[in-house]
Amino acid sequence: MGVLQVASTLVAPPLCVACGRGCRAEAVLCTRCSRSLGAATPILARGPQGVDRAWSSAPHDGVARSLVGALKFRRLLPVAGLMADRMHWLAPGHLLGGAVVSVPAAPSRLRHRGFDPAGELAAALAAQLETDLVSCLARRGLGHQVGRTRAERIARAPRIEAIGEAPRSVLLVDDVLTTGATLTSCAMALREAGAKRVVALTFTRRL
Repeated sequence: MGVLQVASTLVAPPLCVACGRGCRAEAVLCTRCSRSLGAATPILARGPQGVDRAWSSAPHDGVARSLVGALKFRRLLPVAGLMADRMHWLAPGHLLGGAVVSVPAAPSRLRHRGFDPAGELAAALAAQLETDLVSCLARRGLGHQVGRTRAERIARAPRIEAIGEAPRSVLLVDDVLTTGATLTSCAMALREAGAKRVVALTFTRRL
């Protein structure tokens, strides 16, 4: 560690993104939160309509939920790497064939944030898997799902369109699986564009 890094650490010691306690230099989580995340049980289930299988690395609570919030709302982009690491190492191998496609962000959210959380996660996972990252979906309209009730999410699924040919086998990546309405819209667009297999991988799932 250089002199400037030491000085920076003394002035502003690294903090865990989940609990705010001090942690090792360059670490995202403290030891306690790392252990808590490690104990979270992944979820494998039948996918929503159009999706062959859906896998999530953890329930949407505790440290896992904090990581999603750190990426989406606090713009801590390095968190995407940690999330992708967990997904890469825990997802069953038979699910991981194919190119990575991210669930597209609502245009209004993309303009507001200046980045796409699902896109960051998808890019990090594609790098981990050493597979292609394909941008072939777009979300039309100004609506978004955050803040809607479960019934509203299902009744008003986002309009997703293919903007290019889809890979035959797709790993559809998003940060959170809630009702599955958005994944279904994406899967339908992917299949219309040529996909034969769609597996959804998300970091968390709301139970």
